[in-house]
Amino acid sequence: QVHLVESGGGSVQAGGSLRLSCEASGSSTSGYCMGWFRQAPGKEREFVSSINSRNIPTYTAPVKDRFTISRDNAKKTLYLQMNSLKSEDTAMYYCAADRDHCYTSATRFPYWGQGTMVLVDS
Repeated sequence: QVHLVESGGGSVQAGGSLRLSCEASGSSTSGYCMGWFRQAPGKEREFVSSINSRNIPTYTAPVKDRFTISRDNAKKTLYLQMNSLKSEDTAMYYCAADRDHCYTSATRFPYWGQGTMVLVDS
């Protein structure tokens, strides 16, 4: 079992930056695929970024070149550095983990955090 807790969300002006963290407890997540998803009000949860066990990242096109995913396995923590934030980045951001696969579909991840809210004010 893996327990995930996100932090770092908040309110920021457009063009600003935030760094999200996701701390894992329970089983070691060093061999897991770790991902970030987001869900805006009235919309479905969507893939943002993931990083596999070999530290190879994947990004959805709207955040590529603005967001950077990273992990510190010693601290069991996943990060998402978000720069040049836009109003359309406003959403609840969720951390997710999968031991066996690294898909971009939210339905394929078995472990989830409770989310952290990001509000970008234009």
